[in-house]
Amino acid sequence: MKREYPDQPLVGVGAIIIERNQVVLVKRGQPPLAGEWSIPGGVLEVGETVRQAAVREALEETGLTVEPGDLLGVFDRVLLDETGRTKYHYVLIDFLCRRVAGEPHGAGDAAEARWFTKEEAASLPLAKDTAEVIRLGFEKTGR
Repeated sequence: MKREYPDQPLVGVGAIIIERNQVVLVKRGQPPLAGEWSIPGGVLEVGETVRQAAVREALEETGLTVEPGDLLGVFDRVLLDETGRTKYHYVLIDFLCRRVAGEPHGAGDAAEARWFTKEEAASLPLAKDTAEVIRLGFEKTGR
């Protein structure tokens, strides 16, 4: 599956893990968004449901076992190159997740993983849709 200059959009999932007015974010180790903070997530694999993918990606990138709950949103992530060609095209499906076990640590595609307060997360230079889905997650949890 080609991630750069794909022949079709790729389905990605995200896990918004919120606990005690904090959210887990990962520092991306791979493009797109390498070196930037984002929510744990990745590409759906053949044969798995989107909720199974959210659980797998959270474990792979953060070491946390999670239980997915509410669907928070479906977002388009289309990144163009300097010539206007589509370099990346993802349809992102994000779930509010509850931590079941573990402590966050960066693994897999994530260089780092840690808890951020609502205020700390709001001050990060996040992609617009990422900031929005985190805000929705805090709203759903009453934080």
